[in-house]
Amino acid sequence: MKKALSILAIAGMLFFSINMYAQEETTPDSTQEEMVDTTEVATDDSTAVEEAAAEEATEEAVPVEEEEPKERGFHQVLKTKFIEGGPGFMGIVLVTLILGLALAIERIIYLNLATTNTNKLLSEVEDALKSGGVDAAKEVCRNTRGPVAGIFYQGLDRADEGIEMVEKSVISYGSVEMGRLEKGVSWISLFIALAPMLGFMGTVIGMIGAFDAIEAAGDISPSLVAGGIKVALLTTVFGLIVAIILQIFYNLIIAKIDSLVNNMEDASISLIDILVKNQSK
Repeated sequence: MKKALSILAIAGMLFFSINMYAQEETTPDSTQEEMVDTTEVATDDSTAVEEAAAEEATEEAVPVEEEEPKERGFHQVLKTKFIEGGPGFMGIVLVTLILGLALAIERIIYLNLATTNTNKLLSEVEDALKSGGVDAAKEVCRNTRGPVAGIFYQGLDRADEGIEMVEKSVISYGSVEMGRLEKGVSWISLFIALAPMLGFMGTVIGMIGAFDAIEAAGDISPSLVAGGIKVALLTTVFGLIVAIILQIFYNLIIAKIDSLVNNMEDASISLIDILVKNQSK
């Protein structure tokens, strides 16, 4: 019995040993197959990585032109719109703007130079009348710039003929000085009226051109109509802009002229009062 058990134990051990040996023999094969598969996958992955790297290098080698955003300034936009409006009427509108601004600037400079401190001039004339008489007062007016000093000089020049002659001389020469102050202002008002009229004329001509293009094409194309209307509207806009700019300068000039005229009238009245006081003494 013991021999049988020992034989069975030995047989079991041998069977177990053979089974383990068989497993060890099959495992390396499968491992090798898995290694081969892994190597193939790794090879495929490396090939794909190399191909992707080659494509990236090719893309990097080819210079990509990036469009830089172009910022257009106000003067560039204005220049473009001016050209799109057509050189004909747009050029005429520009000429009206230049001439109107030239006249306005000339008037502003002249009026600023004509401004005088009337209170200071009156006190100097009064002191000169008290100290040196009419001739001294005339010398003060001769050395002072502005229309008020010119009116004073003309009034003092007739002082020996009486107060009535002084008043007439002041009024007459005041009208002359007022005409000098308003010189060229009528031309500015003409350009103010002319600029939008030229713009409207460009509008009409642009619409006529649009209809002529439609007639020649035989079909209403949006591009043809839009082109003519665009030209028409641009001329109108520029004409209105010119009129607005010149109107602002015109109002400034008129306000300055009114201020100077009021100072001339007040100063003339004060001069007559000074002469009356000087004669009564």
